[in-house]
Amino acid sequence: MPNDLTGLATPLIADACVRLGEPLRAAPPGILPVVPGQRVAGRVLPVRHYGSVDVFLEAFAHAAPGDVLVIDNGGREDEACIGDLAVLEARVAGVSGVVVWGLHRDTPDLVEIGLPVFSYGRYSPGPVRLDPREPDALRTARCGAHEVSADDLVLGDDDGVLFVAAARADAVLDTARSIHRTEREQARRIRSGETLRAQTRFDEYLKGRAEDPSYTFRQHLRRIGGAIEE
Repeated sequence: MPNDLTGLATPLIADACVRLGEPLRAAPPGILPVVPGQRVAGRVLPVRHYGSVDVFLEAFAHAAPGDVLVIDNGGREDEACIGDLAVLEARVAGVSGVVVWGLHRDTPDLVEIGLPVFSYGRYSPGPVRLDPREPDALRTARCGAHEVSADDLVLGDDDGVLFVAAARADAVLDTARSIHRTEREQARRIRSGETLRAQTRFDEYLKGRAEDPSYTFRQHLRRIGGAIEE
């Protein structure tokens, strides 16, 4: 995984995917870090949860340093599927973070442990079920609408969680950097007194739209080299 990927915010990664025509795979809204400000980036270590912690322990045996455990708990809101002991074990196994399509518990302990954990939120009850395990339990996981595997990277911050194909990471990274440079320069100029409307030649865009109603602001931005919406 490109090391610099960890320093880019997820909105930049999302915009880069759009710019490149890559699939935009975002975890459902509301999956956020237990501790605000924490970030995570690494190869997906997928696992499906069936009611028992044993599947996590088995996954850790195959973890490479820096992997991120992505837990498919079907987005359930009737149980917390991971707590302090499993997160401690994840840290010992070299896992760099945990993303849960579901809920967590033992929040004060997770804060103390410090390993980034992303979930829908906290919930006291743990599982009381034990469902049959599927053959692909350690090969793929779903997070909302998206199926992920070890061929994917996962990135998360305060704006949410994204998945990117590892084979496309370098291209996404380069594009995200370019967007970041453009946006930072635009922000600097706004602070210096040059409005965003002036920078984007908004009057020119309005004139172009009046002449051609199909002319979009995105087309205009691409023509002048702005970022903003991508």
